[in-house]
Amino acid sequence: MNFLDGSLFPENQDKLVITAAPYGPEWIPSDFPEDIPVSMEAQVQKAVDCYNAGASVLHLHVRELDGSGSKKLSRFNELIAGVRKAVPDMLIQVGGSISFAPESEGAAAKWLSDDTRHMLADLDPKPDQVTVTVNTSQMNVLEQMDVEDVAGTSLATPAVNRAYREMIVPSNPSFFEEHIRRLTKAGIQSAFQFYNINSYETVERLIRRGIYKGPLVCNWVAIGGGMDQPTIYSLANFLRAIPDGTMLTVESSMRNVLPINMMGIAMGLHVRCGIEDNLWNQSRTEKMSTVKQVEQLVRMAREFGREIADGKEARKICKIGTFYETVDETLAANGFAPNPKGRQQGFLRKAA
Repeated sequence: MNFLDGSLFPENQDKLVITAAPYGPEWIPSDFPEDIPVSMEAQVQKAVDCYNAGASVLHLHVRELDGSGSKKLSRFNELIAGVRKAVPDMLIQVGGSISFAPESEGAAAKWLSDDTRHMLADLDPKPDQVTVTVNTSQMNVLEQMDVEDVAGTSLATPAVNRAYREMIVPSNPSFFEEHIRRLTKAGIQSAFQFYNINSYETVERLIRRGIYKGPLVCNWVAIGGGMDQPTIYSLANFLRAIPDGTMLTVESSMRNVLPINMMGIAMGLHVRCGIEDNLWNQSRTEKMSTVKQVEQLVRMAREFGREIADGKEARKICKIGTFYETVDETLAANGFAPNPKGRQQGFLRKAA
């Protein structure tokens, strides 16, 4: 991205798109009973509350009635349908992990098989986006958390702590190339989760080789533990690489969430909050609900003079439903330099 004179002025920036992640699949209901919805009705109402607070994108996971993370696509279909009816303008983004929560005490926290994750392309009603991981990576979500961050929660117990510390995101080329194709065929946008600049560079190659032909909509995930570091240096390095047409949301963990989001708001980027990312206020004197986190970002944005996008505006900013016909069109629309003429773009697959 290029930051020119006036780039930090709100009149030269898009309205702020706030993503709410209120379902927190790593927690169990007793970790924050006031804010973790369990019944289907409560899960739908949580989406309504987040939208009314100012969030235009819902990062969606689903729970079973016993409070465990659901792996049933029928439950996803039910929640998506409920949210569509209750807040039709809200942009629905399904978390591509489905649920990485351990199945039982002492079990590993792990993502589901490729075949199961591919089934997200068959959800009905279909979501607007599904998050797509690129390149297998360590996902030690605890690496940058303090002991006090998880004290008194399920993540403090040795077995669960070990499960999340050892978690790996499986995402080989055979998975993400096929996943992108299926999502595109279904008319679902790929929302890329970039854990570092390497995963972004892989997607640029996918675009240049014609595997992905759509808007570059992504999260910079700065949580450490195999993913990027939540510092201005890591963010600046990432921003220098991505093209001006990118719709970028910043994402971090625990008490890094607020300062990283402040940077994002100031620079014209977009933000994410919620109990999936953080449980606390900045002084860690009390737990902070997802709705209160959204309201906090709305207040901050107003101090910066930045307007908040509603659902319809968020769809336009994210270019929901937009796909391109050719590689050249995709590159131009996203602000990339064109492919050099006459040069093979890596090892292309022969068309079927």
